[in-house]
Amino acid sequence: MKSQLIDENGQKTYAMILDNGDEVIACLTDFAQKNKLNASQFTAIGAFSKVVTGFFDFSIKDYLKNEINEQVEVLALSGDIATHEGKPKVHAHIVVGKADGTAHGGHLLEGYTHPTLEIILTKSPAHLRRKMDEDIGITLIDLEEK
Repeated sequence: MKSQLIDENGQKTYAMILDNGDEVIACLTDFAQKNKLNASQFTAIGAFSKVVTGFFDFSIKDYLKNEINEQVEVLALSGDIATHEGKPKVHAHIVVGKADGTAHGGHLLEGYTHPTLEIILTKSPAHLRRKMDEDIGITLIDLEEK
């Protein structure tokens, strides 16, 4: 993975280019830790050789996983990074397209770059924290917590 700061005007904007085989959630989490990202948002396009999406099932308070083990185009990938229990937490949603033109999407759980993924990430000077919502079963951004 390569990255470069491309703007610094109150917020910092980075371009990140993932290499073939990189796993996107791991790369974003590592980048967030190294750059102390507390409130960030990102978008990306590119392609994956494998992707695992999730659909949150409230009845079991967990994700139903959908694994796609073929080359797909990343049509839309967006998300945010906030902290949870002192560590960066990546939350991303994705839509991918298959060769036959069908689209599949959901919460991004895993994605392996092939051949590349281009991410534009903006770091806010603010700080956002996630807090577990026990009733729902997921961590949500808590605007009350400082």
